Amino acid sequence: MRLLRLRLNDFRSYPAFDARFEGRIVAIAGPNGVGKTNLLEAISLLGPGRGLRGARASEIGRRPPGGTALPWVAWGAFDGPDGPAEIGTGTTAEAGDAAARRKYTLDGEPAKSQAELARRAGAVWLTPQMDRLFQDGASGRRRFLDRLVWALEPGHAREVAAHDTAMSGRNRLLAEGRRDAAWLAALEDAMARHAVAAVAARRALAGRLNALLAAGTATGAFPAARIELVCPIAAALEAAPALAVEDRLRAELAAGRGRDAAAGGAQAGAHRTDMTLVHLPKGQPAELCSTGEQKALLVSTVLAHAALIGAARGFAPLLLLDEVAAHLDQGRREALYAALAGLPAQVFLTGTEPDIFAPLQGIAETFRATPEGLQGP
Repeated sequence: MRLLRLRLNDFRSYPAFDARFEGRIVAIAGPNGVGKTNLLEAISLLGPGRGLRGARASEIGRRPPGGTALPWVAWGAFDGPDGPAEIGTGTTAEAGDAAARRKYTLDGEPAKSQAELARRAGAVWLTPQMDRLFQDGASGRRRFLDRLVWALEPGHAREVAAHDTAMSGRNRLLAEGRRDAAWLAALEDAMARHAVAAVAARRALAGRLNALLAAGTATGAFPAARIELVCPIAAALEAAPALAVEDRLRAELAAGRGRDAAAGGAQAGAHRTDMTLVHLPKGQPAELCSTGEQKALLVSTVLAHAALIGAARGFAPLLLLDEVAAHLDQGRREALYAALAGLPAQVFLTGTEPDIFAPLQGIAETFRATPEGLQGP
């Protein structure tokens, strides 16, 4: 899968943007503040989810001086095993509308679902903000894990969304003190079914990825890692069939209505999944590793994931690596470039200095980023 062209209108810092890409590795250099991360964010929004910044649609539009956020558009032309595809997303609401919602198009027609988009395009990314993935809360780690799953199982996004919708409805009823037993039971049934499906997909992805990571064939000189899920539902699935786990979760939710009303939210469900990475050579969890080791574990995981998806689906997700090389020592930087050269994935790299990409000369397509757009080398 390749992104061949990217067009933007009123996206973040760009009034307009249009660039074509020919390389399998695309390196973009430029000083801080010129919009390099904005470009990666735009690419990330052409697949399922809220992109690498997790921003609301109303936060993305360009803001003229003294004005409010404008409606925005991101559009990409892709080529892949199923042929060419054009994916667009953006808002059509009035400027400054805090309730602006994103729309999606596939080949000029409204997309039926995010799962449909995921079958044609997807991305996985590493950003400087993820350096704190193992110090911050579980939600960021869960989003990272779900992005890995989406690339292999496009329907996973639907299961997570359906679980969260049912949970929100149940939370609202409990907060309002409305104890309609039949309504709550229906919402809890939906929560249980979709939670088990979502966690089962997370667990399956972790198992497949761990096997590849342990083999070390896709990670080059980066340390082998292992994904470990911290999740009662995942633990239950190790010992019982899915239907039995659904029944158990359904009963737990029904019995916990009073507890959850007092707590302000459900204490059981797919939203409670956490994860960590284990540094296999050291036998040490990521949260106890150095910052450099944590970055290396994340790079190792992303490289293995790209190889796994490439083998399973015939195309690997786009890799969006924002300032990754700058946070690696020279040896690991060379190892990263060597691994990327052998991957079946298209990669977009950003950095502040062109020299950091010197080892990729003749391999990567290089650009200089300016506030107006991209310029050739």
